[in-house]
Amino acid sequence: MTTQLDTKVISKLAEILDKTNLTNLEYEDEGCRICLTRNFGGTAVTQAYVPAAPVVSAPAVKVEAPATTAPSDPSPSEEDYSNNAGAVKSPMVGVVYLSSEPSAPNYVKVGDTVAEGDTVCLIEAMKTFNPVKAHTSGKVAKILVASGDPVEYGEPLIVIE
Repeated sequence: MTTQLDTKVISKLAEILDKTNLTNLEYEDEGCRICLTRNFGGTAVTQAYVPAAPVVSAPAVKVEAPATTAPSDPSPSEEDYSNNAGAVKSPMVGVVYLSSEPSAPNYVKVGDTVAEGDTVCLIEAMKTFNPVKAHTSGKVAKILVASGDPVEYGEPLIVIE
């Protein structure tokens, strides 16, 4: 026995995900579990798990919505810089901004010299903008994020040499 997926439910959940700016949304009803996750490009990815019949021990079915936009150019992976002593890491989950407002210049650019304690970017979390400060003095070697990118706790943002 399998549970049939209702595409109207999936569409409504995706709409809720967009309107609330959530990154994850899970829904379970009558043995069907749907998990929607927003990827970095802003489109939603849908995963639905429908349990197999009790007699059969088959893996769950995974359904993914097709991506509507082409993936962006890959940036250097976090693993490359996560253990770098010069990496300025995100102190929280949120959205990174490289300037105080869209028309303002970025706090730093590659090649700039920064002093310990200088603001290098902002992280928006729960409608609050939190400054991210340089933990050491030096030259900005790499900027690993773009304004508007979602970031995770501990994710490398900028590398200072």
